[in-house]
Amino acid sequence: MAKKKAKVMLSSFSIILILIFGLGILSHVLPNAQFVGEEIVNGSGTVGATLSQVLMAPIQGFENAIDVGIFIMMLGGLLAVINKTGALETGIKVLVHKLKGREILLMLIFSICGTTYGMLEETVGFYVLLAATMMAAGMDPLVGSAVVLLGAGSGCLGSTINPFATGVAISALPEGVACNQGLVILIAVFIWLTTLIVSILFVMSYAKKVQKDKGSTFLSLREQKQAEKRFGQFEDKDKKDVKLSTKQKVTLILFGLTFLVMIIGFVPWGEFGITFFDSFTGWLTGSSLGNWWFYEAALWFLIMSIIIAIINRFGEKNFVDTFVDGADDMIGVILVIAIARGASVLMGETYLDNYIIYNAADMLAKLPELAFVPLNYILHIVLSILVPSSSGLATLSTPIIAPIAAQLGYSVEVTIMTLVAANGLVNLISPTCGAIMGGLALAKVEYSTWFRWAFKVVLTIMLVNIFVLCLFTLIV
Repeated sequence: MAKKKAKVMLSSFSIILILIFGLGILSHVLPNAQFVGEEIVNGSGTVGATLSQVLMAPIQGFENAIDVGIFIMMLGGLLAVINKTGALETGIKVLVHKLKGREILLMLIFSICGTTYGMLEETVGFYVLLAATMMAAGMDPLVGSAVVLLGAGSGCLGSTINPFATGVAISALPEGVACNQGLVILIAVFIWLTTLIVSILFVMSYAKKVQKDKGSTFLSLREQKQAEKRFGQFEDKDKKDVKLSTKQKVTLILFGLTFLVMIIGFVPWGEFGITFFDSFTGWLTGSSLGNWWFYEAALWFLIMSIIIAIINRFGEKNFVDTFVDGADDMIGVILVIAIARGASVLMGETYLDNYIIYNAADMLAKLPELAFVPLNYILHIVLSILVPSSSGLATLSTPIIAPIAAQLGYSVEVTIMTLVAANGLVNLISPTCGAIMGGLALAKVEYSTWFRWAFKVVLTIMLVNIFVLCLFTLIV
């Protein structure tokens, strides 16, 4: 008998390119947009994408993703320097020994960062660390990826004081539409914690299964080989006690400090009325802590990699070669993120986002509130696939959806959190989310594998979210 051919899954690049071409075709199928002068009549239609726009969308995605691309290259250089010292390998072995099965607590930490300031794309650097940690603990990189993505993602999905989600949505409310910010935070807390609980249960269940079977139960053989090659050196094969040298301890302290300062730099302290950090680091990066973004963090990574290299006495040539090799390893990750951004570029150029939001909002206005909430949630799932940015979607959608809810006597607070939660849900699984594509590439997990594993998790989270939102609809 002839052997069956193994199924060949599409790569991340192919999935995104197919999506972009699909958006281009859709822009021609829908009605033509009408303009008054240079202003579009909202919801009137789309402008058909030209072939050049479709072809240029992935290229323009590079311009759109230049900041995160530079950030990832500098991160790659830093990680290469750290790996060269041997401190990370030894440190991970020590960490696994200390945690002894409590690795899941990291999900809570990531979720707190997500709900407070929207930490998601910034977690890209942690995928390598968690993938290696879980491999060393007898699990697989899929567990590590799930800890990072579902941890931070559950926080973003239930954004409480995240200025890039709930903050932007509330600020985008048109004049005359009011909301109770305290009630928004209360709803967000319930969504955040219920989502986190669901995520932890799924991750723990899978992790125990992997450990019991002594190997991955979901990764393909190719992925397992790649993971073994990339992270296998972190396994404590000889079972001997490992200790860190003084130089390695200093290196890891500096490495931890690097990420701590980065996180502090990303949190928009001014949004919370905290001015303590205003006087820090402005002399170094030009922006004070709390006003950092990818460029400032990239500079910080470069500076710290130089300091760590000096402490470990690398020498100029050794440092440069190591750093360049590390940056070079990130090119594939950057390509995935840049091409993914191309979908959003094409959406804006064709006004497809505008058309979908306005027409869907008009349909939702005719529904009772208990039907309005789940359908509004589903609408924003579709919109978030096309516009993955939480701030972008909130800016685009809130001025349209919120007044409809207010006019019908529905809860504006529930409407805001419906938008935020739906967007957060999509960013757990969408190929247009740079954090997913970049992080999975670093962890050596194919997107198709993540989609198959996470689908049940995401579906469960969606049902729980809708239940919580409908419950608050009845209460308020």
